[in-house]
Amino acid sequence: MTIDLNLNEPEIANSKPIIPAIDIENVSFWYGTKKALEGVTFKIPQHHVTAMIGSSGCGKSTLLKSLNRIGELEGQIKVTGKVEFFGQNIYAKGININSLRRQIGMVFQRPNPFPASIYDNIAYGVRIFGHTSHSKLDEIVESALQEAALWDEVKDNLRKSALGLSGGQQQRLCIARALAVKPKVLLMDEPCSALDPLSTLKVEELIHKFKKQLTIVIVTHNMQQASRVSDYTAFFNTDETRIGRLIEFDTTQKIFTDASQPATRDYVAGRFG
Repeated sequence: MTIDLNLNEPEIANSKPIIPAIDIENVSFWYGTKKALEGVTFKIPQHHVTAMIGSSGCGKSTLLKSLNRIGELEGQIKVTGKVEFFGQNIYAKGININSLRRQIGMVFQRPNPFPASIYDNIAYGVRIFGHTSHSKLDEIVESALQEAALWDEVKDNLRKSALGLSGGQQQRLCIARALAVKPKVLLMDEPCSALDPLSTLKVEELIHKFKKQLTIVIVTHNMQQASRVSDYTAFFNTDETRIGRLIEFDTTQKIFTDASQPATRDYVAGRFG
């Protein structure tokens, strides 16, 4: 299904007009009978990096996985409210989920390369979503690896197993795999938590580069990372019933220097969480 690009220009707390890539409206989420999120509403700006922060169990990763419906692979779930991707409700009947996940790609906390060659890891999604000549596929693989700053390290070993790469290389390979199918949004669930500082720096450099062409949403527990890489930040916390709620959403600068809510100020200052 082709997803229509019906753009408008809403506003967020700082009153600057933005174009949303994803508009989250009153979203609640259940795993079976357990409610994980309650009434989340905010807009994710196009061609910016949005960080989602908060203590463990507050629903950040749950919300992230609801943005391309990959959470449905984890079992029986229920979602109420709306998640609009360029104006199209992704939970509406008739949505092509495979097409949705091509347009909203995802990189996970731990690198998850397929047990196949480096080349076939990158080519996998391209082959699924279209018939491409061998020469064109070669171009796409090289381009994706170039974009992920991995080409020079692997160009002579494309037919070797991706499982032989270091952890940092594997994560950049997974980023390249996501980029190869030309998504509009890239979701990143703590992409650096299993990486060493040098590999983390390389991934953060990629995030800065990619936001010129992509919308990026990143879940991170690292406050320094959130302040370094993101333009906007959403802070989540749990209530007394352990249900996750959005406490505050604004520019990253405001969240980290002049947050409106005491709980946000306490969290970014390291006083809890």
